Amino acid sequence: MRIIVVPATSESRTYEVSYRRLRVARGLGLGFGVAVTFLVVTWGYMASRVAHVAELEAEVALMRTDQERIPGLLRQLNTVEHQYADIWDLFAPDGSGAPSQLWLPPPGSLSRSAAGEEDLDGQPDSWPLAERGFVTQGLLEDAGRAHPGLDIAIPTGSYIRASGAGRVMDVGEDPTYGKYVRIDHDNGYETLYGHASDTSVELGEEVRKNEVIALSGSTGESTAPHLHFEILFEGEPVDPLELVRQP
Repeated sequence: MRIIVVPATSESRTYEVSYRRLRVARGLGLGFGVAVTFLVVTWGYMASRVAHVAELEAEVALMRTDQERIPGLLRQLNTVEHQYADIWDLFAPDGSGAPSQLWLPPPGSLSRSAAGEEDLDGQPDSWPLAERGFVTQGLLEDAGRAHPGLDIAIPTGSYIRASGAGRVMDVGEDPTYGKYVRIDHDNGYETLYGHASDTSVELGEEVRKNEVIALSGSTGESTAPHLHFEILFEGEPVDPLELVRQP
């Protein structure tokens, strides 16, 4: 193939280009176009991913803020419940009424000297939830399928209550029980509350019977929201349904 170049001020020039070189040039041009297109598409994709990461980071920050607010909300709820109890007493001076089925201490907790005898009873015989729930698994002592307590299906965020008065001997999180609370009742009994979404007590804190100690969830080895509730006597698991009556 011949290419003739005719300049305005000089003699014309003739160039011969083989078809093979044209094919090579065309291939290089196509390759360059594909590379440019790939870079443009890749850049657009990466830009969208970076924007998505920024959105996710903002959502994580918002979730952390909400989680940090939970203890404060529990304290506010404690105060409201206590104030409601005081108002109720004005209309039921004989003590015949109850402000609610849920007992919550005011911020800072009440001293034992000011607490009622029933609230200070260390026997773990109170239902560990503010609502009935549904028992999906009971105590199993078979060596092949041992299950040391009750599994009670309950929506996430339900109130978990101390089954009896005592002292928090352990609170934290592990791979099996997720977020949990363990209470020593000073009479040989211990109780454990597992798979919580959040806990509201601290190690060594004294709690009263029916005091809210956590919110239900599905942390640890759990496939759905529920409470794992154990009662132990002298370190050995006992059937909670022998001591606790489901509402």
